[in-house]
Order: sequence, then structure tokens, then C-alpha cells
Amino acid sequence: MQSPVRSNAVESVVTVPVGDITIEGNLRLPEAARAVVLFAHGSGSSRFSPRNRAVAEVLNDAKLATLLIDLLTPDEEVVDTRTAHLRFDIPLLAERLVGATDWLARHPGTRDLRIGYFGASTGAAAALVAAAKRPDLVHAIVSRGGRPDLAGPALPQVRAATLLIVGGRDVHVIELNQQALAQLRCEKRLVIVPGATHLFEEPGALEQVARLAREWFERYLTSAPTCAPDVNPPRV
Repeated sequence: MQSPVRSNAVESVVTVPVGDITIEGNLRLPEAARAVVLFAHGSGSSRFSPRNRAVAEVLNDAKLATLLIDLLTPDEEVVDTRTAHLRFDIPLLAERLVGATDWLARHPGTRDLRIGYFGASTGAAAALVAAAKRPDLVHAIVSRGGRPDLAGPALPQVRAATLLIVGGRDVHVIELNQQALAQLRCEKRLVIVPGATHLFEEPGALEQVARLAREWFERYLTSAPTCAPDVNPPRV
């Protein structure tokens, strides 16, 4: 099942085996793709998240392939809608991301591309844990309104260049991101988008997130990274 999208990208619905289950995703491959970004959605969201899809389109315009994937099966989604506990099961979500990462490393269309993660909310924690488990495959991470603090002891083990983006009005999450930033030992940066709330619904806020993500992935997935970590949290 394929349909053309912007930037001469081709979108395919893919099935990814992870252990005893399979999860579904939407893979977009622009012509002459330079890298691939795997999306880890946040609490109560899915691969159809309009915010993540908007960011993915900006990345596709920059010739970055994207894989938006459901980290829970349909049955698990039903349970999570009722209990809201699986979305906070970081080890489970990270295991699914690792499986999707290994799948990208084998897939004919992406196996020669460097891999990055884009994580939102609890998906950001899962991305950090998964990156710590696959340091040779995952080279860059962007977190949007994420909960990197939930990655816990995995934080110092992350080697992928990590950008944390938080809304300026998301005060509690800013504090949690600052705490996580202090534990990271990789190339890192915290950017606070003034006036934005947790979901970046304000005019122009999500566009800033997409631009920052594109620039980060272009820097660390399509060119050689620098070594010195940037620990100063700039504002945009």
C-alpha cells in the first residue's frame, strides 16, 4: 500500500516484527534520502499524531526518511485507553523501538542510512533508553515536550547527540528536562520555545520544533558530529 506524499516521498504501511508481536508503521522514503528518523509517539498518541506527521513532512522536505510507528498493538491500545499504564512502561516502549531500529537496519530502503529518533512525551524516554541499547545504530535524538527523566539510569549511557525541546510555559517539564540534561554525557542541548505550552499548539510553535529538529538531524545524521557537548540551554 503506497501513496505519494510531499517532496517526492513514497509512503508505505509496514509491519515490524518485535518478539512475539508485530507493530505497524508508516515509512516515508524521499528520493535520495540522506538519513532516517524513527518517531516514538507520546502518551495516548499514535503514528497518526498530526503534530508528529507535521514534523515528519518538514524532515521529508530535507530528504530525511521517516518511520512513524505504533509502539502498542491495537489490543494494548484498548487496555491503555482504559488504564493509561502502558504508555508509561518505558522498558516495553524501548524494547519496541529497539526492534524497529533493528528492522530499519535490515530494510533494503533504509539499511544504508544513519538512524535518528524523534520522541514526544514518554516516547522521548523510550527513545533514550533504546539509543543506549543501540549506540552503534542511533546517532541523534530530538525530544519534543519529552519526559527524558523517565529514562533514569540509561541517561549517562546515551551516546547519540540529544536535543531537548520544551515549551516556555511548560514549567514543570522544563525542570525535568534540566535534570535529565545534567545526567547526559553525550553531545546535548536544551532549547526552550518561548510562549509554548506542552503540545506546542500556539501559532508558529510547532514550526519552530520542526525547524530545530531538521537542523539537528541534518547536523548529526548527514555530517560528522562534533565532540564537545553544548550544555548551555539556549532560547529561541
